[in-house]
Amino acid sequence: MASKRDYYEVLGISKGASEAEIKKAYRKMAKKYHPDANPDNKEAEAKFKEVNEAYEVLSDPQKKAAYDQYGHAAFEQGGMGGAGGFSGGFSGMDMGDIFSDIFGGGFGGFSDIFGGGSRSSARRGPQRGSDLQMNLTISFEESMFGCTKEITVPVSEKCTDCNGTGAKAGTSPETCPNCHGTGQERVTTRTPFGMAQTVRTCSQCGGEGKIIKEKCPKCGGKGSVTTKKTVTVDIPKGIAHGQSIRKKGLGSAGTQGGPNGDLFIQILVTPSKQFQRQGNDLYTEVPINIVQATLGAEIKIPTIDGEELYTIKPGTQPDTKVTIRGKGAYNVRNEKARGNLIVTLKVVVPTDLKKDQKELLQKFGDSLMGVSSKRKGFFGK
Repeated sequence: MASKRDYYEVLGISKGASEAEIKKAYRKMAKKYHPDANPDNKEAEAKFKEVNEAYEVLSDPQKKAAYDQYGHAAFEQGGMGGAGGFSGGFSGMDMGDIFSDIFGGGFGGFSDIFGGGSRSSARRGPQRGSDLQMNLTISFEESMFGCTKEITVPVSEKCTDCNGTGAKAGTSPETCPNCHGTGQERVTTRTPFGMAQTVRTCSQCGGEGKIIKEKCPKCGGKGSVTTKKTVTVDIPKGIAHGQSIRKKGLGSAGTQGGPNGDLFIQILVTPSKQFQRQGNDLYTEVPINIVQATLGAEIKIPTIDGEELYTIKPGTQPDTKVTIRGKGAYNVRNEKARGNLIVTLKVVVPTDLKKDQKELLQKFGDSLMGVSSKRKGFFGK
């Protein structure tokens, strides 16, 4: 295995070079051998890694002192902490910032060279706009048979004055000088364990990677304007309270060329006085008198399609439930399928009988009980 070159020789500086001289030499050599400036050049890539390895050691006072005393042996196994050469971090040094200083953000970041993702990947690209929601109230009948409604909604559209850039006509957004267009900034803090770095959203551009010096007067720099638009909403048969209808692209405007979000229209159904809904089944109550319940009769039952004749059986008991199939709500996904109508027959007991009606009913009651008509009757007379 070939022996390593002297780190000072790699950077082209003397052993007594200052910190500023070391950094200046590194920038010069890194720019010379950077892979972006030497595509498909394996030799340049190897030299670039060698330059970075040298700078990692010579830019750190402790590592530099160890190297000055022991040479490469200081970082071999059993040496100063077993660093093993170019395997550790950069002692709190922000290599990405150094490369930005060298190349002005025009080349790939340090992590591109050593297997990581590019810092520029943090830049915010096209973002889809957020979804919006609004409520629309319809009647019970409209929910059963469907209808068409027109509503006025606020719609976000790309500003025509700035073409969505947010900058005043004749100007353009500029690359953020703080993050060099990445949308992120690194912050170095001192901890008991040494220098630590964190990455956060750029405080100057808010993560956009660009700043607008002169905002578009029409949209205020947002790149979009809100207008009112009349939208036709087709409400299907059988839609239930709380269900939503989606109108694609009518939500908030996207950013950086991203698509609009969607508009979700939540349907609120006014309750019916006649019917209650459970799933696709409808429920209602129909009153009948004691004669109809006793002898049976043909009665009219209300449905959402109109009244229908129904024959009740003799001897029908109070709260008997009967099912009228296919007379419930439409299935919102398949209008050919319908639920059922469940009818509760409520036997109504009369409370305001006339004298002759009471006498007739008394005789009828006595006959059922097998007692004399002279006995005190049901109504106490």
